[in-house]
Amino acid sequence: MLKISRRRVLPVLAGLSGLPRALHSGSAMAQEQMAQEQKPEQKAKTDPPETRFPADFTWGASTSSYQIEGAVDEDGRGKSIWDVYSHTPGMVKNGDTGDVACDHYHRWVEDVEWLARGGFNAYRFSTAWPRILPAGGGAIEPRGLDFYDRLVDGLITRGVTPWLCLYHWDLPQALQEQGGGWLNRDTADKFADYAGIVARRLGDRVKHWVVFNEANIHALFGYGMGGHAPGLKGLVNMIRASHHQNLAQGKALFALRAERADLRLGTVLNISPVRPSSESEADRRAVERFDGFWNGAFLDPLFKGAYPEAVAAEFEPAIAAGDLKIIRQPLDFFGLNYYAPAWVKEAPESLFGAWFGAVPAGMRFTAIGWPVDASGLNDVLVRLRDHYGNPEVYVTENGACYDDHMAADGRVADDQRVTYLREHIAAARRAIADGVKLKGYFAWSLLDNFEWSEGYSRRFGLIYVDFASQKRTPKASFNFLAETVKRRG
Repeated sequence: MLKISRRRVLPVLAGLSGLPRALHSGSAMAQEQMAQEQKPEQKAKTDPPETRFPADFTWGASTSSYQIEGAVDEDGRGKSIWDVYSHTPGMVKNGDTGDVACDHYHRWVEDVEWLARGGFNAYRFSTAWPRILPAGGGAIEPRGLDFYDRLVDGLITRGVTPWLCLYHWDLPQALQEQGGGWLNRDTADKFADYAGIVARRLGDRVKHWVVFNEANIHALFGYGMGGHAPGLKGLVNMIRASHHQNLAQGKALFALRAERADLRLGTVLNISPVRPSSESEADRRAVERFDGFWNGAFLDPLFKGAYPEAVAAEFEPAIAAGDLKIIRQPLDFFGLNYYAPAWVKEAPESLFGAWFGAVPAGMRFTAIGWPVDASGLNDVLVRLRDHYGNPEVYVTENGACYDDHMAADGRVADDQRVTYLREHIAAARRAIADGVKLKGYFAWSLLDNFEWSEGYSRRFGLIYVDFASQKRTPKASFNFLAETVKRRG
């Protein structure tokens, strides 16, 4: 997920085996802690049927491999660009790295138990490309696939549907060193090969596949602004990384369909409604350009087979014959990550001439500086309905960062997050009433985790993680969502 302080508008940006060790902290611990956390006012209420979500609505939580797994040097895993970036002095707050993170690689059983105890019927996780193909291609590391095999079986056994994301920003470092990573067209072919390998191993049980998580954010902050791995800068770099990820997505969709015909295939983008920071004509022009690079350069090639007019000329040098035909592929669903609107201004000194500006007076903010406005979620969903064919859509990430603290009695009362979630779930319900084909909602994130360039200083989780002891404690927001799921909204 994206990490950036929109209040401060800073140029350096933040944004998202071992079985015996995991078994000790499974179902019993989860049940005991959840019981302790439950408050009387959180008991299920009887809601009118018209306010509830459909019975087949998907309720889930999301995570990503580098942010939670740890075990970076175990079982043959190769280095990722985030391993190198996080170990580079000054790149991540407090010098934090994902070396241990939430130790999910060893504690996955406990984490899956929490999903089951919360009543979630789906879990979106990502596979780590360098855990499966340490060099990005060539020799397969079977122990990496074995881990995801165990995880998938553990989810299914507990009644939780696995949603597998193939890429959440942890590119094998070998590919970055050999050819520039996503600056190299050949990376698209290697990614398609990787997709096929994972599908051959897990496709008999995993039926929901997400190709990319937020290719737009990865290209902008990793290859354009340098605030994320691999730390490159420049508009041309951002454009090439954007186009090559779009291309890789199309090729991977081909590869997945070639492996199995029974897979449900989609992808995930971080989409924000873009609004002018003032009434000036300059800021209104900035909206078109910002929207073109942030949203349209990924939505339009996928759904319409062309880059948006506002940025098309700049993408032209990166496009080879046949690319747009490959990129425009049918999807079974579209995944939307939503956090906040973007109020933008003309900014000639910025990467593409438009950047975050002042927000309206009276706006609430999260601890990371993002404005809170649930109406933006409805706006984006309606945009998908009206301009992109009304696809079947899932909110695949939605959540908020607050400065959570554990009280003396062991509780974590994250009331602001509860309010944030309540407001956004209400916006999702309105979108369904407005004819949007919204089929599910995944919270970000199941666990407090390594939040990219912010390290461990920012918490988004439904479950509080003490990173020193690795103890998990459900927050009030976890209980709120568990009750929401139970009563279907």
